[in-house]
Amino acid sequence: MGSRWPKGPFSWLKTILFGKAAPLSDDERARQLIAAVDRGGIPLNAAKVNAIARSLGLEVSRHAPIEETIQRIRQALTRVSQHD
Repeated sequence: MGSRWPKGPFSWLKTILFGKAAPLSDDERARQLIAAVDRGGIPLNAAKVNAIARSLGLEVSRHAPIEETIQRIRQALTRVSQHD
């Protein structure tokens, strides 16, 4: 079992002073996923992609292709940006 303190000479001090980063919103996680795909990345974990889609309110089958789910996430993000 690992230590809860990060490794490195001053990383423990950085953790104490600055704490952990705030968790990302659902929209921000989806935007990061789409940006990574646009840069040429291939999502390897379909469960994470499905979890992001579900957090946006989409119903996703476990057997749906990742490409289809990513396309639906893109559409959901455009609806959100048009709505705001």
